[in-house]
Amino acid sequence: MTAAQDRQAGLIRVGIGGWVYAPWRGAFYPKGLTQSRELEFASRALTSIEVNGTFYRTQKPETFAKWHDETPEGFVFALKGPRFATNRRELAGAGESIERFLTSGIAELKDKLGPINWQFAATKRFDAEDVAAFLDLLPNSLPSALPGAPEGRPLRHAVEVRHESFRCAEFIALARERGVAVVTAGDSEYPQIADATAPFVYARIMGTVEEEPAGYSGAALAAWAQRMKRWAGGGTPADLQTASPKPDAAAAPQARDVFLYVISGFKARNPAAAQALLDRLG
Repeated sequence: MTAAQDRQAGLIRVGIGGWVYAPWRGAFYPKGLTQSRELEFASRALTSIEVNGTFYRTQKPETFAKWHDETPEGFVFALKGPRFATNRRELAGAGESIERFLTSGIAELKDKLGPINWQFAATKRFDAEDVAAFLDLLPNSLPSALPGAPEGRPLRHAVEVRHESFRCAEFIALARERGVAVVTAGDSEYPQIADATAPFVYARIMGTVEEEPAGYSGAALAAWAQRMKRWAGGGTPADLQTASPKPDAAAAPQARDVFLYVISGFKARNPAAAQALLDRLG
C-alpha cells in the first residue's frame, strides 16, 4: 500500500475477547498487577476488545461508564448482542430483546462504543424472510432515552453466522442493502464469508497455537496484516472465501474501518498474536 493509499484507508483496530483470563497473568499482564487494573493495561496494549459478557447477561450503566473511564482515548469496545435476541427459533421476534439491550446503558461508552456482534447459533439455518426481518430490527442509532428527544449515537451492526446455508448471494444482498457487516471467520471450523457488506469489516480469527510464541507463524501474521490493509483500503482479500461474486474491480474503492479480534484457538497466546499484528501494521 502506498503512502497516498494509506491516507485514504480506514482505521484498523485489533484486539482480543475479554480481558479477564488467569493464564494471561504473568504472561500478558505483568506479575503483581491487580485484577482491577487489567482492563486499564489491556486497553493500552491493544486498540479494541470484544466483550463477551454482554452475550450472557445485562450489564449496568455504571459498568459501561467505568469501562469508558478506564480506557484511553481512541480505544473501542465491540459488544456481543444478547443471546436472548439471537438464540431463538424466529429471529423476527427479537425486537423487545434488541431494544432492551440498546437501552441498557451501552450509551455510557460514548465514543468508545464500537460495533455490535449479533452471533447466531451454529444450528441456525438461513431463512431469507426471517433474517431480513431481524436485520430490519437493528436501528441505525441508539434509541432516545426520552420520548420526543433526538436519537443517540450511530450504531454499527455485524452478524456472525455459523451455518453453511448462509453462504449464498441472497444473504449477502440482504446484509449489504442494510449496511450490516457479515463477520469473517478466520482459521476456524465455521464457514468463511468474507464479503464486504458494510462501511466496516468485522473479523474473528481463531487459529492460535501453543507452539508459536506469538500464537501464529510469521507468515500467517503477515497474511492477516495484509488482509486488514486490503480491507481498510476498500478492497477484498483475494485469498479469503466469499459467498457472492467479487465486486467490480473497476469500481472506486471505499475506505473501511476494520475490527479484528483474536478469539479462541490457544487462548493463552491471543494477546501476543494481537500485539504482533499491531506491530506489523505499524
